[in-house]
Amino acid sequence: MKLLSLTALLAIGHISRTDARDLRDADKQSPNVIRRGKRPGVIAKVKGKIKASAKKEKDLTSIFFPGVSPEEYQVLEEITTVTGLVQSKQTQIPFNYYELPVCPSPNVTKKMSRRNIGSKLQGIVEAPAPYLISVLEDKSCTPLCMVSISNRKLKWLRSLVSRHYRIHLSLDGLPLLMTNSKMSYAIRGYPVGFKIPRDDGEDNFYLYNHLRFTVEHSTTNEGTIHITGFTVHPVSIKHGVEGNVIKFDTQIETCNKQRHSVVNDPKNFLSLVLNNDDKLDVVYSYEVFWVATEKKWTDRWDIYLIGSPEEKVHYFSIVNSFMVVLFLGCAVSVIMIRLLNKDIASYNDGSDDFIHEETGWKLVHADVFRPPKNTSMFLSICVGTGVQIGVAITITFASALAGILNPMNKGETLTSILILYVLSGSVAGYVSSRLYKFCEGKSWKRATFFTATGFPVLLVSMVLCLNIFLSYTRAATAVSLWTIISLFLFWICVATPLVFVGSYFGYRADKIETPTKTSQIARFIPERPWYVKTPTSYALSGLLPFGSVSIELLFIMAAIWLHQIYYAIGFLLFVMIILALTCVEVAVVMTYLQLSCEDHEWWWRSFLNTGATGAYLLVYSVWFLSSKLSLVGFLPVMVYFTYMSMISITVGLVCGAIGFLSSLSFNKYIYGALKIE
Repeated sequence: MKLLSLTALLAIGHISRTDARDLRDADKQSPNVIRRGKRPGVIAKVKGKIKASAKKEKDLTSIFFPGVSPEEYQVLEEITTVTGLVQSKQTQIPFNYYELPVCPSPNVTKKMSRRNIGSKLQGIVEAPAPYLISVLEDKSCTPLCMVSISNRKLKWLRSLVSRHYRIHLSLDGLPLLMTNSKMSYAIRGYPVGFKIPRDDGEDNFYLYNHLRFTVEHSTTNEGTIHITGFTVHPVSIKHGVEGNVIKFDTQIETCNKQRHSVVNDPKNFLSLVLNNDDKLDVVYSYEVFWVATEKKWTDRWDIYLIGSPEEKVHYFSIVNSFMVVLFLGCAVSVIMIRLLNKDIASYNDGSDDFIHEETGWKLVHADVFRPPKNTSMFLSICVGTGVQIGVAITITFASALAGILNPMNKGETLTSILILYVLSGSVAGYVSSRLYKFCEGKSWKRATFFTATGFPVLLVSMVLCLNIFLSYTRAATAVSLWTIISLFLFWICVATPLVFVGSYFGYRADKIETPTKTSQIARFIPERPWYVKTPTSYALSGLLPFGSVSIELLFIMAAIWLHQIYYAIGFLLFVMIILALTCVEVAVVMTYLQLSCEDHEWWWRSFLNTGATGAYLLVYSVWFLSSKLSLVGFLPVMVYFTYMSMISITVGLVCGAIGFLSSLSFNKYIYGALKIE
């Protein structure tokens, strides 16, 4: 479930810019592996000095490990490799590592970090991998186990290979990389296998069953060891075949006879085809080599940031957003200082000549605070929910920037958003109740109940529908029944009471005062210009807030769906502030233009004008899917649009709430300055 992690717009994953179509072996031992398809996913050219290494050492450390010191190891100390998700950018449907026919989990004394609610929703399961690594101890070809793969599992493996799934491991917190300086690529994880096209148009599928690990390290002045790099070279090798029968003892002996590193040999690839039996016996093995480097522990993340957006691009994004805000700020200044001050001064002058010339927004002073008749409850719920989401996201980003929250910890960001969203329920109840009381609503219990349940029920319903399909495919992101029950209890026992508490204080507070009285009969609305009519006003108003964040949004979407690392939390918080300011300015300008046309029905219009930003985000996701992604199958597309629909609704509610509250404050200010008898 990516729903709130998408809202947070933070994700850690692959670093490649494009999809990895096929594997190009690092040592060119099997050049026929790629005969067709695009070039593998390359995150960057490894030429010259890495730019990221020019940063101060403490910069990357503070970004990824705020308040955390490096782990120090003794010689021959065992280090546990940790499994990650098996995922592909072509499907966006990950699987757990031990769903694959691999060696069983080893018995290790080191305890894995406890899973939080965020990691459960994201399907993250950290378990010890079967590969045992000891500090500074090289290992030659070491057999792990033999696994019998059934026909059903074999077909599934072939589909994983066909859709370019990659297996992810980590050591000392470092994700596993495939690198090659000759071919200049660095990609997270390693493929499940590869395929070679035949002359008849079909493909031969092969499995990577041997891994050659390279662990880079540096030595401290005290003689302890720091891990500075973790790379792998996968090999497909058919260990010890005697005819059509594979014997475990023979394979161990054959593996131990490998005095040099095991390499990819086309003559001895492990083919994913059944023998005479109804199963395929596969022996897994691995090697470990330790390499001393001068790289410091604080620089070990540099290679992972290659291919991530450079700071200059982020600065350009900020400048672009700032120019939009500056332009709108000038428009607001002209309206507030020149037009409004002139109109207010003339109106308050009280001359008879001006009374006959009274036009525009001053004529609707008796109707401007007339609430919508039948939709005031729904408007109050939407505004309160938008404020609640905005408060939760703002505190989350601020905590990440201050180092209180570490986005690198699995699921911590999503967990923080969930907790803060629940605790912000009192804010939603207070805002919703005050607005509903202002609209003279009577069903306050019903309004409070729907404020507490409306948005969560909508998202949970979408997730549950999607969860049926994910559970059928045994995807790692399928949410278990116990997790759903725990979230439900958390919502019932904490969130709902807080909403009612906030609503209680909101209804006890004084009613929002208005500077003018509302007439009994609503004023007739004359014909309006095209730019004030709907849906034109929605299209114009939503475009500006979306345009102010469009450049940064490309990086955020790449981090979410292309699994690039996004570490510019400061930029993200600043862009969010710019988005809020843009919504404020757009709402003020559009409300003024609407009132100047003697259209006093601004309530929903102010909300939907800026809320249309969410619709633009949904349209943008369609473009991103067609141009940046290459999803295969109906379910991956369904997953993509389900999550993007949820995030679009979320953004629309936040922007809409900002626009409505800004318009309400603007109207109270300008009509409060008029001297109306």
